[in-house]
Amino acid sequence: MASHAWSAVVLAAGILGSAMAAPPTTKYFAVEKVADFGHQVTGVTVAEDNRIFVNFPRWTEDSPISVAELAQDGTLKPFPDERWNAWRNARKDELSPAEHWVCVQSVVADGRGNVWVLDPAAPAQGPVVPGGAKLVRVSLATGTVLQNIRFDDSVALQGSYLNDVRFSPDGKWAYITDSGVRGAIVVVELATGEAKRLLDGHPTTQAKKGLVVKADGKPLRRPDGKGIEFSADGIALSQDGKYLYWQAIKGDTLYRIVTSALTEAGWRGDDIGGQVQDYGRNGVADGLWIAAGTERMYITSPEDDSIKIRKLGAGAGAQPLILVQDPRLRWPDTFSQGPDGAIYVTTSRIQDSAFFKPGAPIALPTSLWRLREGK
Repeated sequence: MASHAWSAVVLAAGILGSAMAAPPTTKYFAVEKVADFGHQVTGVTVAEDNRIFVNFPRWTEDSPISVAELAQDGTLKPFPDERWNAWRNARKDELSPAEHWVCVQSVVADGRGNVWVLDPAAPAQGPVVPGGAKLVRVSLATGTVLQNIRFDDSVALQGSYLNDVRFSPDGKWAYITDSGVRGAIVVVELATGEAKRLLDGHPTTQAKKGLVVKADGKPLRRPDGKGIEFSADGIALSQDGKYLYWQAIKGDTLYRIVTSALTEAGWRGDDIGGQVQDYGRNGVADGLWIAAGTERMYITSPEDDSIKIRKLGAGAGAQPLILVQDPRLRWPDTFSQGPDGAIYVTTSRIQDSAFFKPGAPIALPTSLWRLREGK
């Protein structure tokens, strides 16, 4: 670990509190590799039975597997089966996009015996394939698809990219960020499958004008000069389900709202923009995660290859501190937490992809990591 990362970790000891009861100078955090992949990974989830699931969006390649279970030997098993993973760009007129994975961005276990798969159905981050955008519930026990919530163009409008999802503790609601051209928070009533776009176009869900996302100390731009333009992306839900947090990747500010505003006034169609709270600066970030049983928010920081942490209970003025910084964390992307409390994170290497580096392989090798506490 680099010396500048070490000193930041020592500072982070104050945030971690009892989790680091020993003298802070004897503790540090590092990352250990869990698995390597031959394709660009984004989402990861660790279910309550310790099974690990990952997904591979169709960004710069026509991924051979979209959603997979990661075996202990590092092999990937298509999830829930090969049929759901059979969709290809070349076969888009043959296979129903509603019943196949088109371009999956997130997988999330709900702790209730299910893995949910979020499919924005926008290969290469381009047009949404009609009928393809969906949120699908799959049984952990049987691999059976139990629910397929399909989003029409009033929810997954053209230019949208449904990004990540969190579930209310009572299992009644799902909250989804749309990181596309016009950011929003999509709220889904799980019992009925009804979904609505809230805070659609609100300043807090949009990319921040004038902000330039950097990688390796330089502005990250495509050959045509276009930079990172992702809107509302990272999302986290407080342990009691009271607050929903989010931020844009092209942004530096964390926002939150009381979830009752989304499921009550917002659901009725009332304007709830005034109820959004500015909750301070995270800096450029992608994934967010609130650790089980704590007020600690983990934050991926792709500009400096780090994972940061902040104590939410300290208020909007709390400063995120670097927990671990490692040059192998090339665009730390999505978090999950295992039943033993271990934090997992994918590295999607967006800055190394063919979007930004002409000549880069379309099948980009990526990895899954686990945070490790050491001495």
